[in-house]
Amino acid sequence: MLVSTYASTLPAAVRSAPHRAAPRRAAPGAMSRPELAAPADVFYNEAEARKYTAGSRMVDIQEKLTHRALELLALPEGEPKLLLDIGCGSGLSGECLSDAGHLWVGSDISTAMLQVAVERDVSGDVLRADMGQGLGYRAGTFDGAISISAVQWLCSAERSSHDPRARLRCFFTSLYKVLARGARAVLQIYPDGHKQAEMITTAAMRAGFSGGLVVDYPNSTRAKKYFLTLLAGQPNLSYNPQPRLGSGDSDSDSEGEEGEGGGAHGRASVKNMQRERSGKRRRANDGGVAKGSVAWIHKKKQQRRARGEHVKSDSRYTGRKRKPGGSRF
Repeated sequence: MLVSTYASTLPAAVRSAPHRAAPRRAAPGAMSRPELAAPADVFYNEAEARKYTAGSRMVDIQEKLTHRALELLALPEGEPKLLLDIGCGSGLSGECLSDAGHLWVGSDISTAMLQVAVERDVSGDVLRADMGQGLGYRAGTFDGAISISAVQWLCSAERSSHDPRARLRCFFTSLYKVLARGARAVLQIYPDGHKQAEMITTAAMRAGFSGGLVVDYPNSTRAKKYFLTLLAGQPNLSYNPQPRLGSGDSDSDSEGEEGEGGGAHGRASVKNMQRERSGKRRRANDGGVAKGSVAWIHKKKQQRRARGEHVKSDSRYTGRKRKPGGSRF
């Protein structure tokens, strides 16, 4: 077991120690999202770290999410790999990696969480690090990476010096570097809306990753889960991760933050950012029905229904011209 503050191994620009800020009050109705309450190293203090690990419900959630992340990682059967667990906390997700026969290294910004991991004698090596300042490992070190409920913290400007886009760029650039070429990363996130999910995914694509967002149980309010599935290298056409459909009753628990209205608008499919960009270009040049016509409106409504969105029923008035201010949908 290795516990390090990582200050002796990383460049000076990376190892600057963050000052501790006073906890922030979340807006009314948003108290279920801990990243809106305080910075992670402040929110997960000693009391919160022990409560987090002692709760059987939380342990069960972490196990389910980690097993799903491993499934999406699609590692070869019977081949132990060296994996990176980003935001490892008290080691709950790391235990699942060990049970699957893999070696792992975990990092987290909360000293209290890491102390609990040490007390629990987890089998992986853990160290304190701020993922927003980059991952300080040698290039090509890891055969894969997972993260459970952590990356969305980078979208919060917790201190005056924090720029969410810059921190996301630093994180994904360093993650791409430390992964072996052809390795995958599966990051389970709770995006706070569509824009935040797009910001995270775009930052990953700009760092060189291919892949997209897999949304499990897209039509369920409580069971919906978002997994950003990335590949460090050229796209692998044989890898086609599929979302879990249905109600997801057995997975309806969450960590109290569902990211309502989030990243994929309830799509029952994989949102591949690169295919989406090329698809937009193709659609711009496609012939077919005239935009704004009745046939075009019916087509668009059918597409939205297929994505699980709520769309009003068709009627004899659908597509008729209305007075200014009227709605065609």
